[in-house]
Amino acid sequence: MTSTTYTSRVFPLETMDVPGGTETVLRGGRHLFPLLPRAFAGVRRIGVLGWGPQGRAQARNLRDSLTGSGITVTVGLRPGSASVADARAHGFTEEDGTLGDWLTVAAGSDLVVLLLADAALAAHHQEIFAALRPGAVIGLSHGFLLGHLRATGDDFPAGHGVIAVCPKGMGDSVRRLYEQGAEVNGAGINSSFAVHADPDGRGTDLGLGWSVALGSPYTFRTTLESEYRSDIVGERAILLGAVHGIVESLYGRYRLAGDDAPTAYERSCENITGPIARTISRSGLRAVREGLDAAGREVFDRAYTATYGPARELVAEIYDEVADGTELRSVILAERRLGTRPMSRIGGSPMWAAGERVRARRDGRTLPVEPFTAAVFAATMTAQIDEFAERGHPWSEIVNESVIEAVDSLLPYMHARDVAYMVDNCSRTARLGARRWGPRFQAAYEQIAYPAAELPADQALLTAFAAHPVHQALAAAAKLRPSVDISVA
Repeated sequence: MTSTTYTSRVFPLETMDVPGGTETVLRGGRHLFPLLPRAFAGVRRIGVLGWGPQGRAQARNLRDSLTGSGITVTVGLRPGSASVADARAHGFTEEDGTLGDWLTVAAGSDLVVLLLADAALAAHHQEIFAALRPGAVIGLSHGFLLGHLRATGDDFPAGHGVIAVCPKGMGDSVRRLYEQGAEVNGAGINSSFAVHADPDGRGTDLGLGWSVALGSPYTFRTTLESEYRSDIVGERAILLGAVHGIVESLYGRYRLAGDDAPTAYERSCENITGPIARTISRSGLRAVREGLDAAGREVFDRAYTATYGPARELVAEIYDEVADGTELRSVILAERRLGTRPMSRIGGSPMWAAGERVRARRDGRTLPVEPFTAAVFAATMTAQIDEFAERGHPWSEIVNESVIEAVDSLLPYMHARDVAYMVDNCSRTARLGARRWGPRFQAAYEQIAYPAAELPADQALLTAFAAHPVHQALAAAAKLRPSVDISVA
């Protein structure tokens, strides 16, 4: 299990009560910015390689937070990159040394943050490693590269620190909430951090400083392997893939029951991204059941206990395939097969056309929580929580990857755009995973869970849900919740 107790020579740390003990966390905020030069001691230049959503957000946040510190943030792009113009538009230029060729930037930086697409990192990491100056620290925001290195029998180069800071939300939100933080201290996206290799003993403070500079409200510790597994599994399960499968299956169920298209969309997709997500975010997972009347609870109980088993089986299968490299290999193979060709989109089906009509007619309408929909979603979320707990993940990581990132980051974005938009516009790794596993959840629920929901509820599963330790962990995490909701404008 990941050790969650650590110390810092720079930042004041706090403890968070979790089931079975406590975890050390760092509460962020702009009042800590004056400490950043100490955290980044020995770093004069940070090279950010890549200009995708995370690269664009992190480069700007780091630059703005470190203004006046003497630390330069430079963006490195591959020759011919179409992102050069946008990087210049955001103030990174060749003339002042803050924009350049990726390998040149890597060679001239003390901290090299690798924010290239996963497939690009898999293909070009050795070129980057060869360019590094002695003692330079390798920074990651995702553990995918570790999985790839292990699958190919390779490793990070000796003599270099390897740290990770992994925001629990999309790059656009990392930037937007950082900007909100100028007015509301504590606005931002939570992050995990990991110290994978630390030859000079500065990895913890460097990772914490990086997270503070990104604007993270709080930062929790993990390992690169644990982050990779929880992140990839989460994308394929409750964060994206399972959500796609859930709303497709529920929309079809409600249409077959006689609902018109907008009503079926409201009872499925709109309900999850709206009232269900808000209820969990503000009051916890148990509150979705507690807020129902007696008839609604009876529906919830039958649907929850019918869904939990099939959901747990699928999450366990996903976890096994992530852990043994199968899922990673499927991504690499798909990238090779697709090349530069665009992936087909899911957003053209009649369901998503109904979504456009529903969003157009919101006008302040308040939808009640749909009991059956809430049960299916809560059972899937709990199944992922239980799988992560059984596999030894710390509670801070479990609640962030299974609950907080969903209800405070991704679902509000899906509410503003829709689930199909998210699937069609997220990273290729997440998109490939959602398209692979979403239909599996849909089929399992249509063929196994929903027929079983006609049977009496399993009281043992309901007792376990009522007394679940996740409720304690979420209550502790809620005390560190950002003071503003995510910006999706």
